[in-house]
Amino acid sequence: MRTVAIANQKGGCGKTTVSINLAACLAREGRRTLLVDMDPQGHCALGLAVPEEQIELSVFDVLRTATATERIDIARTIWQITANFDLSPATTSLSRAEAEIGPKPDAEERLAAALSTVSDKYDFAIIDCPPHIGLLTRNALRAGGEVIIPVDTGYFSLQGLSKQLETIESIRATREEPLEIRVLANLYDVRTKLGREILNELKRKFEPLMCHTFINFNTKLREGASFGQPITEYDPGSMGFRDFVRLARELIAASGPELAPTTLLRQADDLAAKAEKLLATSKPLFGKNGFTGLADAVPSSPEQVQRKIDSIYGIVRTDDGILFVAEAPNASRVSVAGDFNNWSPESTPMIPNADGTCFRAMLPLAPGRYRYRYVVDGCWMKDPHNEQVEPNPFGDVDSVVEVR
Repeated sequence: MRTVAIANQKGGCGKTTVSINLAACLAREGRRTLLVDMDPQGHCALGLAVPEEQIELSVFDVLRTATATERIDIARTIWQITANFDLSPATTSLSRAEAEIGPKPDAEERLAAALSTVSDKYDFAIIDCPPHIGLLTRNALRAGGEVIIPVDTGYFSLQGLSKQLETIESIRATREEPLEIRVLANLYDVRTKLGREILNELKRKFEPLMCHTFINFNTKLREGASFGQPITEYDPGSMGFRDFVRLARELIAASGPELAPTTLLRQADDLAAKAEKLLATSKPLFGKNGFTGLADAVPSSPEQVQRKIDSIYGIVRTDDGILFVAEAPNASRVSVAGDFNNWSPESTPMIPNADGTCFRAMLPLAPGRYRYRYVVDGCWMKDPHNEQVEPNPFGDVDSVVEVR
């Protein structure tokens, strides 16, 4: 499990917005993600519509009972937000941690110990830190392999960054394991001269630490938080959504191949095996004289094999509408999302066949041109059996179907 702390001295909703939406977009990309709130303000729960009065166990209970006989595991605090996205919330009780846990010899290691119990269940843990460097932030930095510092593109934030980097560097010097530091330009407004100048100054001073992605100022991010929704749910067509998807993909790319979605790898292996086993010959096994055998069978070319697969899967135009057929062996859930359902996977789940290898959905679409993608266990992908595609704003491609 890759653990990333989100920390800045300014704190507030800007930092928490980054934590929530980064976690949501990692989950959308098919990565099992746990968001851990280490800020006593409890804004993560607030921003995800989790009512504090219904939170029976929180992060504070986990830290407080770490050495008790009846320890409370972090798994008992978890709320499921969406597919692949869980939250371990904080409440105002976490403000007592400094006084109650601070004197303990293992005070700074308790979060790391708690996360180790669920490390096999998640690909990413995103930790939302409080707005100051204290016991809770030191716990997060001890548990994490890296820290992302969101910096608003304003003058005072730039000055605060230098001081925060000095503090984090001093903590990093006491660690045995490396701690990677990333700086994220946040709330960037290209329309203002100050914003452009501060972004350039950030790049000039901190180029080796800068994330390639930056988060543009976008009111949809704040609106989503006010409605208790991550941007993936509130407005997946917005600039804010695009920025956080890019940030999530940047982190995933930096993780290397070990975080490739195992479901898709299994699907690729199974599809290749089936293609080789069932579609390896173009000569029929039965002819005019009965069974012909395989001895003199002519092997199919790769192009012939692919045409056979595409004739079974992809899109089929029928009198009742467009039939979407997806090959997804071992998948638990497959949906289709596109222009026709406001890009909502929940709106159009696909029905599996008897052996669970093929998923179908029939849609009576009106004449027009539609973009779409399949969502396989939370991972978005184009239709591999439809050659008609077009680029999307996220650096990927969408599949296209035209209805006449």
